[in-house]
Amino acid sequence: MKRFKFGLRKVLELREHAEKEAEIELGKAVGALTLLERHIAQVAEERSGAAAKRFAPENGLADMQSYERYILRLDRTRDTLLMDAAKAELVVAEKRDIYMEAARDRKALDKVRERRQGEYRKFALAEENKELDDVAARMRRTRRT
Repeated sequence: MKRFKFGLRKVLELREHAEKEAEIELGKAVGALTLLERHIAQVAEERSGAAAKRFAPENGLADMQSYERYILRLDRTRDTLLMDAAKAELVVAEKRDIYMEAARDRKALDKVRERRQGEYRKFALAEENKELDDVAARMRRTRRT
């Protein structure tokens, strides 16, 4: 009995490769978004610290103005980072859709392969049973004669 051979093996391999590539791209996009979120949190911490130090008793007018300018710069940085994070979230959503589509395509071919393999097993089992029946019939005939 010959072994099962899936005719669409190359296509399945290509789809598996496409799925892995999409997964890697999704991971990169999620990593970039995570990095932006960390940076936003860091800017928020710096702003909070600067706001707390702004009106410290030892600060003069020039120090207060410096802290105020620093806080305004941190606010602009935060706003820019928030816009970048929103763009990054869109990229993540796009990459996730691409990954899900690639996974769906691969799973569809996997199901086709599994179904064909099951059909092959049934056919191979039926052929084997037929051969065993033929051998048993021949043995019965040789015993009778």
